[in-house]
Amino acid sequence: MSLIQVQHLTFAYPGTYDAIFEDAGFQFDTAWRLGFTGRNGRGKTTFLRLLLGEYEYRGTISAGVRFDYFPFHVTDPAQMTLEILCGVCPAAEEWEVLRETSLLEVEVEALYRPFATLSPGEQTKALLAALFLREGRFLLIDEPTNHLDAAARQAVGRYLRQKSGFLLVSHDRALLDSCVDHILSINKANIEVQSGNFSSWWANKQLEDRFELEQNARLKKEIKRLEVTAREKAGWSDRVEATKIGNHVADRGHIGHLAAKTMARSKAIEKRNESKIEEKSALLKNIEQSGNIKLVPLRFHSDLLLELRDVTVFYGDAPACAPLSLQLRQGERLALTGKNGCGKSSILKLLCGEALTYTGEFWRQPQLVISHVSQDTSQLRGSLREYAESCGVDESLFKALLRQLDFARVQFEKDMAAFSEGQKKKVLLARSLAERAHLYVWDEPLNYVDVLSRLQIEALIREHRPTMLFVEHDAAFRKGAATREIVMP
Repeated sequence: MSLIQVQHLTFAYPGTYDAIFEDAGFQFDTAWRLGFTGRNGRGKTTFLRLLLGEYEYRGTISAGVRFDYFPFHVTDPAQMTLEILCGVCPAAEEWEVLRETSLLEVEVEALYRPFATLSPGEQTKALLAALFLREGRFLLIDEPTNHLDAAARQAVGRYLRQKSGFLLVSHDRALLDSCVDHILSINKANIEVQSGNFSSWWANKQLEDRFELEQNARLKKEIKRLEVTAREKAGWSDRVEATKIGNHVADRGHIGHLAAKTMARSKAIEKRNESKIEEKSALLKNIEQSGNIKLVPLRFHSDLLLELRDVTVFYGDAPACAPLSLQLRQGERLALTGKNGCGKSSILKLLCGEALTYTGEFWRQPQLVISHVSQDTSQLRGSLREYAESCGVDESLFKALLRQLDFARVQFEKDMAAFSEGQKKKVLLARSLAERAHLYVWDEPLNYVDVLSRLQIEALIREHRPTMLFVEHDAAFRKGAATREIVMP
């Protein structure tokens, strides 16, 4: 057990003016299960890279442990999985590897197959198990659950709850709640460490935000009152002082004394006012000014929008899913859930009009306007202006939505190909939110998107109640956004 101490940390990428970290200081224990949260672009992955010694920085980072980073690159994915894992942790016996992977519910037979043949979820769990077999290491785990289904996320959560000595970057609230005992958060104005899980941190943040907003409102009223009083006192002093001029003034000295006394009171009020303004300026530093995202869905003239009866999608002769039946009515928000590979994305593609082979009956309203967010972001390149124009959405609204999702203005002039995955996902979401549609079809829209933006979007959906059909493995988001779920076998 030892401390990792960060003192006066300052870092900016070469050629940029805005510091990612500026004179930051905090510490945490190597025995903790530490959750790491913050908006996209605030520097979470950058901090992990700094711990690994990949960048030069000012300040000090002192640690009595070595760091391992997840995910790491497998150089030969054609190699048998067990051989790869034993190479990662050469000091471990084979039985230890088998024990550790079984805790993550990796089938034994998967270890004796080429790594490339494993599903993304199996690969994630196998590599995570190998890293925990390396002794004397503090693990830096960077978003391990992207593209993992709900069952795999729960398995990872149960596994990490049994471990200690890691820093977990994740935007999945349920995962953080299930396995961490401290939260490291990069806020707008500072970096803080708190004991507890995400829910306790979020409850504390809401209380702090509410207190600061209430105090800010109180101080605004006080400042306004003091300004009015100061003006009244100064005006009265000037008027009294003016009465000293003339032939019939009984006691100019007394009047001057009253004027001076009133002016002194006015100055004292101004000083108190300045103090209140200074106190007010110290507030709201960490309030996430997200604004009100608006969604104006189209209303369809009929209640039933689409229906599937025993539909199976095929790729060649291979079925992509088991027979599925469902109806979607206006105002419903239906979440499709199920294990990776059960055909959820294929069903969404069929509903959006892709020419897929299928059996069964599929019916959709012919005039239905659909806004689709796919998993794939590889097509995003060029400027945001060109993208908005090609999609037929209002550029000003599109960019305003991005700003409300904490998208920095400096990003507006960059090529989208240089965006992070979280930023690319926000581009797709903002474009969809800017579209007026009868139905919003979203396929894993929140991968890489920060947790505060997820909370914003969840609140938006509850407020404006669009008709939706979506796939999302974030259990907390599904619970907050969906009106019902269908589990695909």
